[in-house]
Amino acid sequence: MSYLVLARKYRPRNFSEMVGQAHVVQALTHALVQQRLHHAYLFTGTRGVGKTTVSRILAKSLNCQGIDGQGGITAEPCGVCQACRDIDAGRFVDYTELDAASNRGVDEVQSLLEQAVYKPVQGRFKVFMIDEVHMLTNTAFNAMLKTLEEPPEYLKFVLATTDPQKVPVTVLSRCLQFNLRPMAPETVFEHLTEVLAAEHMPAEPQALRLLARAARGSMRDALSLTDQAIAFGNGQLQESAVRQMLGSVDRSHVMQLIRALAEGEGAAVVNQVNDLRLQGVSAAATLEDMAMLLQRMAVMQMVPGMAQGDEDPDTQGLAELAASMPAEMTQLLYSLCLHGRTELGLAPDEYAALTMVLIRLLAFQPQGATAEKKSPLTPHRSPPEPSLARPSAPTPAAPVATTVPAAAEPPVSCAAPATAAQTPPAPSAPPDLPPALWPQEAVASDEPAPWEDGPDTTDHADPGAQNSLPVVPAAPALRTLPVRELSEPSVRGDTPRADAALPLQATPEGDVWHGLVQDLLDQEAITALVRELALQSQLLARDGDQWQLRVERETLNHPASRERLQAALRAAGQGDVTLHIEVGPVADSPARRMAVKAAEAMQAAQALIQNDPLVQAMVRDFGAKIVPGSLQLI
Repeated sequence: MSYLVLARKYRPRNFSEMVGQAHVVQALTHALVQQRLHHAYLFTGTRGVGKTTVSRILAKSLNCQGIDGQGGITAEPCGVCQACRDIDAGRFVDYTELDAASNRGVDEVQSLLEQAVYKPVQGRFKVFMIDEVHMLTNTAFNAMLKTLEEPPEYLKFVLATTDPQKVPVTVLSRCLQFNLRPMAPETVFEHLTEVLAAEHMPAEPQALRLLARAARGSMRDALSLTDQAIAFGNGQLQESAVRQMLGSVDRSHVMQLIRALAEGEGAAVVNQVNDLRLQGVSAAATLEDMAMLLQRMAVMQMVPGMAQGDEDPDTQGLAELAASMPAEMTQLLYSLCLHGRTELGLAPDEYAALTMVLIRLLAFQPQGATAEKKSPLTPHRSPPEPSLARPSAPTPAAPVATTVPAAAEPPVSCAAPATAAQTPPAPSAPPDLPPALWPQEAVASDEPAPWEDGPDTTDHADPGAQNSLPVVPAAPALRTLPVRELSEPSVRGDTPRADAALPLQATPEGDVWHGLVQDLLDQEAITALVRELALQSQLLARDGDQWQLRVERETLNHPASRERLQAALRAAGQGDVTLHIEVGPVADSPARRMAVKAAEAMQAAQALIQNDPLVQAMVRDFGAKIVPGSLQLI
């Protein structure tokens, strides 16, 4: 007998075996017990959470005949009668499953609805289960609306989808909707422990925790990964083997990275990243695990009681690290890790991108900000300007040294004027003096300083005043820079530039694509890289919802940009569009058309200016000329 995978072998046969969906089980159980049955059910949720399983259990509950053959509608199907066994085996004639992903047309739906006029042959109810119902076309949805609203009393509809937002509201309003939630890693871990105990398969708890986290809320994915781990480990589930199979990061490495960042040790961060490169660990997985640990650290810092009762040995010492790290640094590093994952695909080397993301925190650390916090000027204060008050030349450094007593002169006061002479301050910045040497009473008050009172207006002031405010030399004169003149005509910077290598070759598909892109730009539905992808691409062909585009540069063909452009087209009413992008020469793109149009407008504007009688008179009489590049389109 062939091996049956764990995901099928341990598929729940009744509601009591369902895991992680108590809210759905409770609602369906009460409805079956009270026999308050709806004619259409819609189950939504991500992959592997039990949509098809709930549908089969519901079909068994409606058609169960009991062990003695006298049973009725029940919330606990027996599993041994002919109807229950046939539904589990997939051969029950009154239970029909339709895969809408491959049968999405109106003809397939009509052939299914033609069976609705016939009463059940073997069971109590006919059950039509349509999986991935969001893949049906609009015409197919419209064809089933009437039957879905008022089906025969012996017919029940069960719809399942991973994307309920694509299901028309006319269908949603005719169904009872149940959202099956992704399962928590703790729930997956407990179920894997029970399954492996039933299989008499020894497993390390930490290996199961890794599998539970890698499943991302899907029980089917967790059981499939467990099968793969058993094969990888030759019948044993060990943490090291599972970690190697998943390419996940040892939490000790992640904690060392966080500790090195907290202590500002850039060399340790770079060395740790190089170790991860040698081990072949994914950079995205590193940032993901760092974000998970930083999230737990942030909770520990804000809610100290949450640090207790942590049974995961992978995070031992996390509470101590959270206590030693400032809360604002935790939040900053968490944000950098989240946004850094989007940068990995843009860099030529993901480990180089990982290094840049991590050392970015070192660049943002407030080390230099400590001095800046001591010396900022409040908006109502302004630094003293002795050079403006005394237009005469500044006193040389030697006479200043003779007028100040040696006993009262601090060591810094002589070095400050030399620094100021080398780097003159900007008009809006204070002099390059330590904040302790600023005369606070002179800055805070508009009255004249004591050393400026009296008839003596020369620079030989009171020695105490010279000690408080050293003389700052006047700022040097500004140098004039030559004005560069443009050597060739140019249009505005935001106007697309035509490519002279390949002239514009207008096509019917190009007319359609130019109109669509122009509408998206007017609605501000696309921006940044998505806007550039739409402008620089050429529409080659359309086959239903499959559209073929071509771009000249590979950098524009980014998966995220393609997905966002698809979403914008779908929101604009173009249907379930799927874009396929190739790289090659582009002869008809919206950017090329806009550039040609802008060039024609510029030529018309230049001809209009040159043919203007007033301009011609100024050129003829006064020798005027039109400066190249000075014309701009309005």
